[in-house]
Amino acid sequence: MSSQIWFITGSSRGFGRALATAALEAGDSVVATARRPEQLAELVKQYGDRVFPVALDVTDPAAAVAAVQAAVSRFGRLDVVVNNAGYANVSPIETTSEEDFRTQFETNFWGVYNVSKAALPTLRSQGHGIVVQFSSIGGRVGGTAGLGSYQAAKFAVDGFTRVLQSETVPFGIQCMVVEPSGFATDWAGSSMNTPDIPAEYDQTVGEFARILASGIALAGDPKRAGEILVRVVKHGQLPTHLLLGTGAVQMAQAYSKHQIVEAGAWEQVSSSANFDQLYPVDLPADNA
Repeated sequence: MSSQIWFITGSSRGFGRALATAALEAGDSVVATARRPEQLAELVKQYGDRVFPVALDVTDPAAAVAAVQAAVSRFGRLDVVVNNAGYANVSPIETTSEEDFRTQFETNFWGVYNVSKAALPTLRSQGHGIVVQFSSIGGRVGGTAGLGSYQAAKFAVDGFTRVLQSETVPFGIQCMVVEPSGFATDWAGSSMNTPDIPAEYDQTVGEFARILASGIALAGDPKRAGEILVRVVKHGQLPTHLLLGTGAVQMAQAYSKHQIVEAGAWEQVSSSANFDQLYPVDLPADNA
């Protein structure tokens, strides 16, 4: 399909804006959603009626359904649905308020759920479609001090998308999880809240917060990322997971290698849980 219809959440800035621009430059049309659609005025001015700005709070299931219906009414179909909207606050799990933890999860996971579910009837009935879920390399390797809610949500997005893919293969739907490393977006900018960090967590969460505040140069180019994603989508056969950035590749490979080594070291212990296996067996530390 040479010309595609994209539905992109969080199109006002960052990856969403870069991807919307790349799709439009490729000659496609974009349903660009944002909490404040007036922020999309420049896209509309430059690309005209190939841009359909839609107000959307992804945490509102009814709004997600209405946005999808409006998109289909405008363009007749949806080819690519991109769940990009998300944000993070930085604080220790122990001291993060339940409200803040849940609110982040509402956008970063439930927003993905709401939009994916709203789009499925259309994608299923038309017999094709691509669902692209933005995660992060942290959604694979985890463990970043201060990002408990954000990374937990990204892990959930990955698990959700794996199941979604297994359920929708017969309908001609493909799913892909995107896992960027550090990119020069405003992810750590105005939308990020970093409350006072207790002294007990200064060496972990505090250190991460200082790195973010230092304005460290990030290697990833959002413009290139958007262009790569458009090329990958148009390629047809998608990877289940697309790493973006050298940092993401290095971290993913190191994590996978560690998992293999650890699984091997504990293989006998793990297998001994079965009825037909030798039990008990020595723990790895006993053989050191």
